[in-house]
Amino acid sequence: MADEKLSRTPLYSEHVRLGAKLVPFAGWEMPIQYKGIAAEHAAVRERVGLFDVSHMGELRVTGPGALSAVNALITNDLSKAEDGQAVYTCCCNAQGTILDDLIVYRRSPTEVLVVCNASNRPKIAEHFRAALAGSAEFQDESDDTSLIAVQGPRALELLRLAGSSVDVSQLRSFRFADGTLAGAPVTIARTGYTGEDGVELFCPNSAAAGLFRALLEAGAPLGAEPIGLGARDTLRLEARLSLYGNEIDETTNPIEAGLGWVVKLTKPNGFLGRDAIAKAKADGPTRTIVGFEMVGRGIARHGYRLLSTSGDVIGLCTSGGPSPTLGKSIGLGYLPVAMAAVDTSFLVDCRGKSIEAKVVKTPFYKRKPAAGAA
Repeated sequence: MADEKLSRTPLYSEHVRLGAKLVPFAGWEMPIQYKGIAAEHAAVRERVGLFDVSHMGELRVTGPGALSAVNALITNDLSKAEDGQAVYTCCCNAQGTILDDLIVYRRSPTEVLVVCNASNRPKIAEHFRAALAGSAEFQDESDDTSLIAVQGPRALELLRLAGSSVDVSQLRSFRFADGTLAGAPVTIARTGYTGEDGVELFCPNSAAAGLFRALLEAGAPLGAEPIGLGARDTLRLEARLSLYGNEIDETTNPIEAGLGWVVKLTKPNGFLGRDAIAKAKADGPTRTIVGFEMVGRGIARHGYRLLSTSGDVIGLCTSGGPSPTLGKSIGLGYLPVAMAAVDTSFLVDCRGKSIEAKVVKTPFYKRKPAAGAA
């Protein structure tokens, strides 16, 4: 909407300075691209890229009951994590469908940080606030926190050049530590959403612009580039990472969404939605998420219908587009379980034209392990 009031991150002026094309996204004015999606995608796969993800939500839970209270709202088991470790998880309703996918950071048994998607921040903040009342202290720190992702095979090298006080090569996957970087106070987490190695940096809003500029300057010899949301989407699609509103939402449960691995049905004291998910697992899903590539000439897009070879509607494409790395058109979508085997052929309704596709193994792209990776 033309008159929609959009929020801006503390890096907005940096995006303008760098010539970004800005677009509305989840209520924010965000960079979709700088030099172009394909070039930015290649920069992350081959070198290192910087992303502004300050629109994400950061929710802090503290107090003696913090750990158990958060654990009762997520499918994964935070009690099995160590202090300084994060877990990827789903947050479900009582019906066992997905309110959001989260990364939950365990600082200690009395302090937990929850990072949620920007579009779901109001919903998740209220969900946690209501559920935690009386058992733990809750604070939404989203408006005071900036988040910068540094992703790519030279990401750790960039952090060393920028003067990280943390030896990130010793920080295993999904671990985090506090320190300084380019003189700014940061929490460095070995996490990301691109399929590449790298980190996500939490910092105060006041430090964000200076840190972003310092990283680009230090990374210039490495070919570091600012990266927009367009390449973020193509990168995560190649890595077969779910996007809320596409692969997962309140109509999907973790079992059919291929996220059963983050559901710990036997963890002590259970969690919200456990019984419904246990039933869904016992009954077996009727549909499941698959990866596919186009055989015929055509590009699958979100919302396109998936058809049997006889033309019957059998599913829906949740994400799709050209893969810059692989040079082919790929997609994700829900198909009946009976049609989910690799090499199964079906059709994609591409604006009225039925184009052949086939189920393939995912992830579409998988990086080679780097030194220091867990």
